[in-house]
Amino acid sequence: MVKARDALRREVGAQRTPPVAIRLEKNLPVASGVGGGSSDAAAALNGLARIWKLDIDDTSLARIGLSLGADLPMCLKGKPLVARGIGDEVSPLSAFPALGLVLVNPGVAVSTPDVFKALSSRDNAALPPLPPLPKRLEFHAIRNWLETTRNDLEPPARSIQPAIGEALNALKRADAAFARMSGSGATCFGLFETGNVAKRAAIAIRARHPDWFVAATRSMEGSDGEA
Repeated sequence: MVKARDALRREVGAQRTPPVAIRLEKNLPVASGVGGGSSDAAAALNGLARIWKLDIDDTSLARIGLSLGADLPMCLKGKPLVARGIGDEVSPLSAFPALGLVLVNPGVAVSTPDVFKALSSRDNAALPPLPPLPKRLEFHAIRNWLETTRNDLEPPARSIQPAIGEALNALKRADAAFARMSGSGATCFGLFETGNVAKRAAIAIRARHPDWFVAATRSMEGSDGEA
């Protein structure tokens, strides 16, 4: 968040960006692969732009964010979207439904640089691109679509920290319709048909693994009328 403040200050000048106090309350595990730090930075950029009453457009904020991390443009949007490139090409999804989710971290942190070092190949040219989304965005169609996608960082992350496999198995045992590692790990997510089903699954996983981070939540819903 401090880096985000400083980057915005450099962009518009110190005279327009007086001192501010920033207080962060973090409820996510550190180095958990869910974009917590990037979301914090994005919130700082958006919030400070309002507090300082800056006349700065979304494109400029995204450019500043990209200098801090590849996933900042996504986090600045704060809505369902498809990201391409290194994360800088984003396309919002207007009709995407809210999905029941359970996040599970087996109590371990995984270093993103270490995961990339363990990646066997960084050339994705020979691999299939992201498949097109289904025309009808509803739970079962999205679940089936997810089965055709991949997270290239999951195999190297699991080789570094086998507990990731235990987290995925716990989600499947709790009847997740789909389970996968998030980002570079070690947090995994499970997809459930409703928020209530997700809550019951989280309770069951937490009972079996009281030392893990387990949270039931829902994804954000797309807003009609967006491009």
